[in-house]
Amino acid sequence: MNPRFMRFCVVGAGIALLCAAAIASGGAAAILQYRKEMVHLSQQHIMLVLYSGGPAIVAGVLLGIALTRRSLRRFCEPVMQVLNIVTAIPTLAIIALAMMALGVGKPPALVALFLHALLPIVRNTVEGLRQLPPAELECARGMGMTPSQTLMLVELPEALPIIAQGVRVALVINVGVAPLAFLVGGGGLGDLIFSGIDLFEPAMMLAGAIPTAALAVTLDFLLSRLTRLLVSPGIRNDDATVAQL
Repeated sequence: MNPRFMRFCVVGAGIALLCAAAIASGGAAAILQYRKEMVHLSQQHIMLVLYSGGPAIVAGVLLGIALTRRSLRRFCEPVMQVLNIVTAIPTLAIIALAMMALGVGKPPALVALFLHALLPIVRNTVEGLRQLPPAELECARGMGMTPSQTLMLVELPEALPIIAQGVRVALVINVGVAPLAFLVGGGGLGDLIFSGIDLFEPAMMLAGAIPTAALAVTLDFLLSRLTRLLVSPGIRNDDATVAQL
């Protein structure tokens, strides 16, 4: 089955489920009474994703490049194992540990989101650079390219579709995990979600859940369009998937 069709089916099912929950909670009017909070907290939510995802993209791509260099390849698997272990730790536990060192507020939440975003980006950067045919690298060297020129002009352009998929997955995951920041005073749409759960107010809970889902779907769409713009049509792979985590 076409992956794109499956994605549309999942999104459609999610939207239908949210609409059914909205009707059961009293309709759109009950949810929209929180519209001011939704706008304000959505802005906080976006900032959390950007402030954690931006550094994760830079650090993840640079680390992935470093691990594919000949002098550091022996450290690749140990580093991947460490990142796998970090990702396996529940986000709430990472937030709690970071809170002990950084106190309450946004810093512990940003640390947790940063760590969770690293693995898909590093893994896809490594896999994208590894999948280059050796003949292409030999041709680059035969043309007199330096290692840095080979990286910038051959390796990264070829690996960009896979790297972009890792970035896309990491940021979308961060949108879904960011509501936990509320538990340590980090703000975001988790304020409405968890307050609605505590007060048993379905409309309040949906006022946080629906924008969170909408942000994730919108971000996924925008990043997919951006990838198509940045990647050369000659090397574009529309069915590129995230490397096995």
